[in-house]
Amino acid sequence: MARYIFITGGVVSSLGKGLASAALGALLQARGYSVRLRKLDPYLNVDPGTMSPFEHGEVFVTDDGAETDLDLGHYERFTGVAARQTDSISSGRVYTTVLEKERRGDYLGKTIQVIPHVTNEIKDFINIGDEEVDFMLCEIGGTVGDIEGLPFFESIRQFSQDKPRGQCIFMHLTLLPYLKASGELKTKPTQHSVKELRSIGIAPDILVCRSEHDIPEKERAKLALFCNVRPDAVIPAYDLETIYDAPLAYHNVGMDQAVLDAFGISPAPKPDLTIWKDVSDRMHKPDGEVTVAIVGKYTQLGDAYKSISEALTHGGMFNRVKVNVAWIDAEVFEGEDVANRLAGYDAILVPGGFGERGTEGKIKAAQFARENKIPYFGICLGMQMAVIEAARNLAGIADAGSEEFDHEAGKKRFEPVVYHLKEWVEGNRTIERAVSDDKGGTMRLGAYNATLTAGSKVAEIYGTTSISERHRHRYEVDTKYRARLEKCGLIFSGMSPDGKLPEIVELVDHPWYIGVQYHPELKSKPFAPHPLFRDFVKAAVEQSRLV
Repeated sequence: MARYIFITGGVVSSLGKGLASAALGALLQARGYSVRLRKLDPYLNVDPGTMSPFEHGEVFVTDDGAETDLDLGHYERFTGVAARQTDSISSGRVYTTVLEKERRGDYLGKTIQVIPHVTNEIKDFINIGDEEVDFMLCEIGGTVGDIEGLPFFESIRQFSQDKPRGQCIFMHLTLLPYLKASGELKTKPTQHSVKELRSIGIAPDILVCRSEHDIPEKERAKLALFCNVRPDAVIPAYDLETIYDAPLAYHNVGMDQAVLDAFGISPAPKPDLTIWKDVSDRMHKPDGEVTVAIVGKYTQLGDAYKSISEALTHGGMFNRVKVNVAWIDAEVFEGEDVANRLAGYDAILVPGGFGERGTEGKIKAAQFARENKIPYFGICLGMQMAVIEAARNLAGIADAGSEEFDHEAGKKRFEPVVYHLKEWVEGNRTIERAVSDDKGGTMRLGAYNATLTAGSKVAEIYGTTSISERHRHRYEVDTKYRARLEKCGLIFSGMSPDGKLPEIVELVDHPWYIGVQYHPELKSKPFAPHPLFRDFVKAAVEQSRLV
């Protein structure tokens, strides 16, 4: 039976609850425990799948096809535990489930209310997989006091009472603001945040206090006194040079020990932090550096490509180099010479996206990389842009494009070498989709197998001809153009097991030019970099030596 740790936030948002949760999970693993992490989000969207990247950052996809919050990416990267659909829930999903049950008559005509029906649904969700792990870490999105978060706070309060005494603890993350004029750290906002939490029946066992300045012992004692926690359970959380310092930093200030003390676990197993010491060493002691240009359409918000930037960092760790990222808006290429913006970079990566905006710039980036023998990595839409570029400039299909852009414009303008995916095989069943279907959850989502061509570059990189990767797309390269493209040197080196859907393309007469329909960045970890990112950074290193 799992022990539960509920992580809440106060004072302001974006303090790093997800990172603190992930680091704590890694520290508990280092002590020999098994963990699973969950995210409970109060927003009314069913999931982040239809939310703008500018609004919410990237959508993280699990093996079983859930579109989730980017914090689940942190959970996976730090613990290596593959997230599942049952590890992410929103108010929208809860209310949808409750209303579906009401329509079916499951509640036998009772009046449906937040308490107990909504709170019971949340508690049932939290309890899934209780017997599988030693610790279940549940992060509550938003901050205490948010009106939309009240059902979740009430649910975890009830949940802690339903479980045997000592099986649940609460960790509250807050901000200690610094007033420059008076030269003081102010504890009052944290006191008020804890007071708000206690007013709804939750008393934190551990306080994690974010601060840009050292927290004096007297301030920690003051927080312990007024927030009714033990002095050694007031944990400072300082700004870090890199997020991968978090496990060691939190261990050094006693977070994991405070958690075990709160559960009464004594003596506590000693931690083995070898992995994280190696990660930190690789981050802080690179042998060189490379610069990768990411040509995308959401580049104003780094979180929109969070997993990609982290996967590049992981590839850099493996190759003992620092990877600098240059974020370039694809739209700037439309109407100007690409060489003015892309010359001098060691590699070019074109990530995924939706819609036509910026795609001509991405196509120009792919062309520049192809013609100048610069390592190119196209992911999802980035692969499709590479195919369209080759179709136009190598295969002679001047009006090559995507059916997606014709749908967007409402008229036919292109010869669609990329078409709307109407059906595909998932396990033992065929999935069918129409253009008019709802946008949410209707893509080809989750892990699918692919077969690689023996002797191809990707087969060499993976070290196998059978792989499984996570997908998130509704458009696909049309295989009827395969022969024409392969004749020009762009080979289809990875296909779905039934041979119908292209998964990977690569350019034969090029040092490193690969496009993949899936999202390899979602499976990369600092202690286990994804093979493609590992090799892509290696190619960037080799390119940097040629300049």
